[in-house]
Amino acid sequence: MTGKPDHIQKNAGRIVISVDAMGGDAGPAVVVAGIAMSADKNPDLGFILHGPEDQLKPLVAKKRILNGRVEFRDARDVVTMEDKPSQVMRNGKGTSMWSALDSVKQGEAAGAVSCGNTGALMALSMLRLRKLPGVNRPAIAILWPSRNPQGFNVMLDVGADVRADAQDLLQYALMGTSYVRNSMDIPRPRVGLLNVGTEEHKGHADLKEAYGLISDHSETGGFDFVGFVEGSDIPGDTADVIVTDGFTGNVAIKTGEGTASLMRITLREAFEYSFLSKIAALLAMTSLKRLSKRLDPRRVNGGVFLGLNGTVVKSHGGADATGVSAAVKLAFRLAQQGFAEKLAARVASSVALTQDKPAQMDETSPDQAPTKKD
Repeated sequence: MTGKPDHIQKNAGRIVISVDAMGGDAGPAVVVAGIAMSADKNPDLGFILHGPEDQLKPLVAKKRILNGRVEFRDARDVVTMEDKPSQVMRNGKGTSMWSALDSVKQGEAAGAVSCGNTGALMALSMLRLRKLPGVNRPAIAILWPSRNPQGFNVMLDVGADVRADAQDLLQYALMGTSYVRNSMDIPRPRVGLLNVGTEEHKGHADLKEAYGLISDHSETGGFDFVGFVEGSDIPGDTADVIVTDGFTGNVAIKTGEGTASLMRITLREAFEYSFLSKIAALLAMTSLKRLSKRLDPRRVNGGVFLGLNGTVVKSHGGADATGVSAAVKLAFRLAQQGFAEKLAARVASSVALTQDKPAQMDETSPDQAPTKKD
């Protein structure tokens, strides 16, 4: 990143996150409520809030925890969910999304968070922040609840680009392992390649080629390749990183969200069916709350754009305050860990790997540094 740090960060020792206040379905009030929740939990967190200043100031003034911790960037225009990315790239300079990314580009903030149009956010991110040297296609990485000890797996790509050839899938594996090392403190992640079966002969040509590439570079890349995995392994304990193309990944996460919603609704209906079932629900209340928390998608809200010169977190457009807070927390933690710099170092090494010039990584590899816990 370029430019000088924002004075909030310099004077108060805070990590500043740039937030697009206007992108979510529920409007800026929910976004402000979300950053207030994050501010309450993290005293080292400050914000640059982007949107119409006359709308944002009264909302921030109602949250005492945000006093002295928010700067405003007046941006009158908004990127809607219906806007085409190509149009936003040409005409989006006055939008809150553009402004939020520009704060990262100028070095005022350590990362950006937006609930807005995914395609437009990725397009503007590549326009304003640029791809890391050697990255062909950036990817969106998400946390997926799993049976692993850490409670989550990482899957990428889940929608940045519907296409991905074998070289792209190898790079996703390398970027995904870097993300897991820093977000979950796993020194040697296990990587699985999503396919229609686990047999080596299954899948299309790009998948078979990617299988060979990822396998060949597992030692120099510092990860264990477990081979092909299936959809049932996404929430399982077979791998820590699930690699796939953006089309398949996006279908998978939408299916997962729908299934989790169906489970919550069906379970609630079952316990409301009769008087006895209501009593059973009361007796099982503690366990039900634990289950509800485990299945709550708001806890893992936030997809990280990997492969850019800066940290960008995409929050779900329909996120409530809890979801926005989770996305901000993710951006904050990655900034604490210096993840953008570590990922850039990893990508630089991966360029050598993909060019068949292996660069053996030792124990002092940039993305294997100890992580900070919040």
